[in-house]
Amino acid sequence: MPKKKYFGTDGIRGEVGKSLVNPEFMLKLGWAAGNALAQHGSATVLIGKDTRISGYMIESALLAGFSAAGVDSLLVGPMPTPAIAYLTQSIRAQAGVVISASHNPYHDNGVKFFDRKGFKLSDELEFVIEELLDSPLKTVPSEKLGKAARMVDAAGRYIEFCKSTFPSYLSLKGLKVVVDCAHGATYSVAPKIFHELGAKVTSIADKPDGLNINQKCGAIDTRSLQAMVVENKADLGIALDGDGDRVIMVDHEGEVVNGDEILGIIAIQTQGGAYKHEGVVGTLMSNLGLEQALNSRNITFERSQVGDRHVLEMLKQKGWKLGGESSGHIVDLRYTTTGDGVVTALQILRIMQESSESLAKLKKVITKRPQVLINVPVKNDTNIANYPQIEDEIAKVTAMIKDRGRILLRSSGTEPVIRVMVEGNDESEVQQVAKHLADSVAREIADNNPSA
Repeated sequence: MPKKKYFGTDGIRGEVGKSLVNPEFMLKLGWAAGNALAQHGSATVLIGKDTRISGYMIESALLAGFSAAGVDSLLVGPMPTPAIAYLTQSIRAQAGVVISASHNPYHDNGVKFFDRKGFKLSDELEFVIEELLDSPLKTVPSEKLGKAARMVDAAGRYIEFCKSTFPSYLSLKGLKVVVDCAHGATYSVAPKIFHELGAKVTSIADKPDGLNINQKCGAIDTRSLQAMVVENKADLGIALDGDGDRVIMVDHEGEVVNGDEILGIIAIQTQGGAYKHEGVVGTLMSNLGLEQALNSRNITFERSQVGDRHVLEMLKQKGWKLGGESSGHIVDLRYTTTGDGVVTALQILRIMQESSESLAKLKKVITKRPQVLINVPVKNDTNIANYPQIEDEIAKVTAMIKDRGRILLRSSGTEPVIRVMVEGNDESEVQQVAKHLADSVAREIADNNPSA
């Protein structure tokens, strides 16, 4: 398949005012997407966003583009990404649009799309949009221009949906929960969901100002949540990311429970009965301890390329329901079509209530092996395959550690970095090897491409 010109692994993303994230391109994107969606008749799109200040600008530009293409728009304001996927199906819209850069800092933003069934757009449709992006913009006649309206009950609909994934015979009464909203899209809905199910909720990072999204909080920085859980003597903490599709949890001892452990707990507790013949999908970054824990219980584990899109593709290919990433992006097709941090947390809470076990005890089913991830910043779209010296160094180190661990280097699809991951039995060796490789990557790229 040819490489896409504009779309990355999770929509179109970049620094605001640079690259593709500017009013001119976003207007053209709305027009191109609108034309692609309206090829088979009239179309309506649902548009949501996270709490970045740039969301206002991008939303207005997209609206103009959709209108020029003759497509109607429904605005829901700040709402989690999985809420847009759900609502798009619920109201039978042709597509859902999310203005977000997920876990990235506020100065980044982007756009991702869902189809009418709540799944990410197909590669074929993204190629159609890209072809239109390179075509002249032609506005439909005035009588066919698209209209815009606001959907006033979106939050309530999503709250009720999330609650419906938690068994009606259970309650969270008696549980103390701290919810970190990352100053992002879940700030007004997540605390209400857990509260309405009976938990005593303390919410933090729930006051977005347009600039503080993901800033020392949320799923990418759990230190404040860990401290708050211990200080409040809470039963657990829930850390969501800026757009609400990821979750990292904290047990009552203040210890982090990451995506691999969350995926493992759900898999081990639910892969029986109707699901006993199904496997679980992780990624190349998933900890080896997860694979070992599942295999020891006769649960098949397969690795996809990194990214929820690839996890979903493998789930569909194999006919399975459950997969996820270490980052906390869990896809459970029994409930949702994309990662949903709130729904995932509710499944862990369900398991805790049904088993009467703490999260600290549940996570012990997985013994994680030491894993170090180092991000090496780059300025350009860097393909490691273009640097034979780096490939040679990887081969040398791989031969050195033999069967004691594994090495993975890849370019990120969402950030301008190369990710260096090393995993093994000995933490000291893993740290040393990861630092050595990261230093080698940074040096080679700088020497061969001074602008990188």
